[in-house]
Amino acid sequence: MLKKLVISALLLTSASLACAANYISPDELKLMIQQQKDVVLVDIQPANEFEQHYLKGAIETNAFPAKSPDEKQRLDKTLPAISASSAPVVIICPRGGSGAKNSYEYFQTKGVPENRLLILKSGIAGWPHQELLKHGR
Repeated sequence: MLKKLVISALLLTSASLACAANYISPDELKLMIQQQKDVVLVDIQPANEFEQHYLKGAIETNAFPAKSPDEKQRLDKTLPAISASSAPVVIICPRGGSGAKNSYEYFQTKGVPENRLLILKSGIAGWPHQELLKHGR
């Protein structure tokens, strides 16, 4: 019985580690932007949402939810910018959930080191700094 409990605990720990991701708060990202630190902003919002609001300098991919091969392939256009830099890569999702995690995992399969990958907490929906948002294209 104890052996089964230990194995179950190990499996749960492994599963939670596999879903682990690095996050950045809106305030941390705002500071990076204001300090003009080098950062690659990858926006996966659908086109109609991107048009409503996005961060200046973000690369539009319209890859949300980044589940299908076609959606994931839309992320490929960011790879030259990511490869040309050693800057952190911030994934901007509508709400910072599964689409961002799917993109995060996809970038890992493309060789982007996990220590460079970040997900914006709560996505663009949770972005409180309206003065840094762009509207329209």
